[in-house]
Amino acid sequence: MEVKQIDSMAQIDAADWNRLCGPDYPFLRHEFLSALEQSATVCSQTGWKAAHLLVMDNRKLLAVMPLYLKTHSWGEYVFDQQWAQAYQQHGLAYYPKLVSAIPFTPCQGQRLLFAPDADQTAVCALLFNFIQQLAERRGISSWHCLFPEHSQLELLKSLGLSIREGVQFQWFNRNYQTFSDFLQTLSADKRKMIKRERRRISEQGIQMQLIAGPDITDAQWQVFFRFYALTYLKRSSEPYLNPAFFKQIAQTMPEQLLLVLAIKDDAYVGAALSFIGTDTLYGRYWGCQAEYNALHFEACYYQGLDYCIEHGLARFDSGAQGEHKISRGFEPVTTYSAHWLRDAGFAKAVAQFVDREKKAIQHYKQDAATYLPFKRIQ
Repeated sequence: MEVKQIDSMAQIDAADWNRLCGPDYPFLRHEFLSALEQSATVCSQTGWKAAHLLVMDNRKLLAVMPLYLKTHSWGEYVFDQQWAQAYQQHGLAYYPKLVSAIPFTPCQGQRLLFAPDADQTAVCALLFNFIQQLAERRGISSWHCLFPEHSQLELLKSLGLSIREGVQFQWFNRNYQTFSDFLQTLSADKRKMIKRERRRISEQGIQMQLIAGPDITDAQWQVFFRFYALTYLKRSSEPYLNPAFFKQIAQTMPEQLLLVLAIKDDAYVGAALSFIGTDTLYGRYWGCQAEYNALHFEACYYQGLDYCIEHGLARFDSGAQGEHKISRGFEPVTTYSAHWLRDAGFAKAVAQFVDREKKAIQHYKQDAATYLPFKRIQ
């Protein structure tokens, strides 16, 4: 076996990559990663230089891993800026660093993709050895694997990496046949709250429209991007993604896209874009022209729940943060990241920090669960 490094998704055949990836998780598809690169949202200039790893056995592709050389910590959703500051205070450089992640996408998924007959432990050890040697040669401080699936934790732990925990809020479909079935599982006050929020949409004269990816028009894509960009501009920042990215995924992976549009007085006033996996809906981007009562909840949550129930999807992953999701039936789940630091002293300090933080995170998750709106079983 040998490791090959590529600096562009164009250097590997899409069918070969996707054969290992599968359709379950849209963000690791060759089409998605290629769109990030070809739209220049991911490149050296934006601080995300592609450095993907392939494991070959003669000419057979055994494994792949997305990898980026980073010169900052933006767009990761696992916050390590304090670690970077500590490095600086000790006269050391934290950047560049290596990150195995999906840029701008805090959704759990596989970070190591294997052929069915690959020896995963041996391949993982080979990749880690390659990363360590690369870091030594190029003065790279660390390697971080962000939002890996729980099923891959043991592989990462076997390498001696520090495992960091976080919390997100996700919704689970317990074989609901209708939205009303879901509401019946909630306490009376939360059930009334959600009904009131959904009712306020029609009371404001707003209609909701769901559009499957292949049916989204160019004009609707332009409307969506304007709203998406406004979300960032309201915070005086620039959006991570650009129109070229959305135009490309609209052409290359439309079957995994779902657009929700809000319409008032024959004009679009809001939009939310989701990605469709095999059993999961991923809510990703949102924006609106003006603030309307409960529009965010309807476009970003309730329309997604309706879709999951109608199409039998098991889970709705609506992204990072958002404690307001708890009262709407989104349950706290543990997310993970794995970290290796080349400097032994800092590696020990980070391991101790992560261990202390983990206890606080677990306590927070348990506390958050006590606020879930589901009826108590007597």
